[in-house]
Amino acid sequence: MKILIPAYEPDERMLCLIRQLKEQSGEQIVIVDDGSGNKYQPIFNEAESLGCTVLHHHFNQGKGAALKTGINYFIAIGEQEGVVCADCDGQHSVTDILKVARVTRQKANYIVLGGRQFIGKVPWRSRVGNTLTRAIFAFATGSRIYDTQTGLRGYPAWMFEWLLQVPGCRFEYELNILLEAQRQDYSVYEIPISTIYEGNNKSSHFHPVFDSIRVYLPILKFSGSSLAAAALDFILLLVLQKITNNLLLSIVGARVCSSLFNYICNRYLVFKAGAEQNPRSILRYYSLVAVILGSNYLLMSLLVNTISTPLIPAKILTEAILFTGSYWVQKKYVFYYPKVKAMQ
Repeated sequence: MKILIPAYEPDERMLCLIRQLKEQSGEQIVIVDDGSGNKYQPIFNEAESLGCTVLHHHFNQGKGAALKTGINYFIAIGEQEGVVCADCDGQHSVTDILKVARVTRQKANYIVLGGRQFIGKVPWRSRVGNTLTRAIFAFATGSRIYDTQTGLRGYPAWMFEWLLQVPGCRFEYELNILLEAQRQDYSVYEIPISTIYEGNNKSSHFHPVFDSIRVYLPILKFSGSSLAAAALDFILLLVLQKITNNLLLSIVGARVCSSLFNYICNRYLVFKAGAEQNPRSILRYYSLVAVILGSNYLLMSLLVNTISTPLIPAKILTEAILFTGSYWVQKKYVFYYPKVKAMQ
């Protein structure tokens, strides 16, 4: 079992972690210098003198890229057991790292997460960020993981090739792994670890705005696609209702046009199910459209004809109710295509 530490502008805490790991374990430690620059080379030189393998990026490429560099290295040397990924900033104790390594050995078909419990003094941006991401992840996948942003993770060796296929080069990469794992039906096993934040986590290179956008991009893309389709559907509904004065005809006509637009966006932009994928996705999609359309008409009829709700508020309320179910079904069923089989 190897230990992989992506490092950007590390300090003495990384060297302290390495010394403790060397004292308590014989595991090989691989560090990826993610373009830290000449100022930090003495730290990496010290890490090499302590017996670590150090790989270098000439410029900063992001945490995801550093993890992929390490995984490529393990493939090249023929690692058969697996890897534990840990951060360089002192957030993970040696005890927890070795615990994740032990569980990864025991559960060779699982992604093992060290889930922080966020007990005690935790920086507000970390507490709020993790709570928000946990809620969004549960919405997107239907599965609950307590700490979706943990950097302490164990991966068995058979996952290495798949890990290189997961998109992302920066902080979004680790969330993408969990999202893709859900699509592939890979199992995740979460164990509790200590929550450690030194100096109010000031050394973190996570940018609250730009990196959050990257982390939430899959959900943002789906929301954007849905909003654009909803706007088209909304406009067409008003136009067709004005022309025909027939609610059923207006709803059906508007939904046929907007659903085709939404299908194209979701297939090629959101869920990345390209032309090489199973063409049955369009049959699955329009089966879902039929169900949503029926639900849409029933709800609209109830609101407009029975409760006398104005057309525009009724439309907005109906779409809000159906949005969550539509996302979950599309991700889990319509655009789901297994790529890599788990080793049994």
